[in-house]
Amino acid sequence: MVTKAQKTQTVEDLKASLLSSKLTVVSDYQGTTVGELTQLRREIQKAGGQFTVAKNTLLKLAIQGQDFAPNLEVFLKGPTAIIHTYGDAVAVAKALTEYVKKVKKTSIKGGVLEGKSISEDDLKSIAALPSKEVLIAKMLGSMNAPAQNVVYALSGVSRNLVYALEAIRKQKEAQG
Repeated sequence: MVTKAQKTQTVEDLKASLLSSKLTVVSDYQGTTVGELTQLRREIQKAGGQFTVAKNTLLKLAIQGQDFAPNLEVFLKGPTAIIHTYGDAVAVAKALTEYVKKVKKTSIKGGVLEGKSISEDDLKSIAALPSKEVLIAKMLGSMNAPAQNVVYALSGVSRNLVYALEAIRKQKEAQG
């Protein structure tokens, strides 16, 4: 039997986790086996997130008085699992949406991204974004492109000069 002190500690732990989370997703896991939930938990952890099954009443107590409480409370019906991350929201969203596509027993109810309510479609859009590393690489490539173009243009001028001199040399050899 769970004591009141344990419940209070659980509420405090949930509150601390949810307050510092960038992305919080509420999911329904009804019909999912323990093995499938373990697999999902591992995939979420690999992506930098955390998977927690909690009672709705404890979750409501944990979010009580927070700015995002109304956005999250609407999803707290039925069996509830909370997926949240302090890091890269895109990686966790990808892991969750890929798992939902594969298993088809788990469903996404909705969530909160940095205080704003998001739907399942919003989460799928987030999952479709490239990762942070890919975006940084694209940005660096874009910043590097003008310098590369200058180098190519300058080398093209000198290359064309060499071709012109070579053509003149061949022409003079043929004449004389």
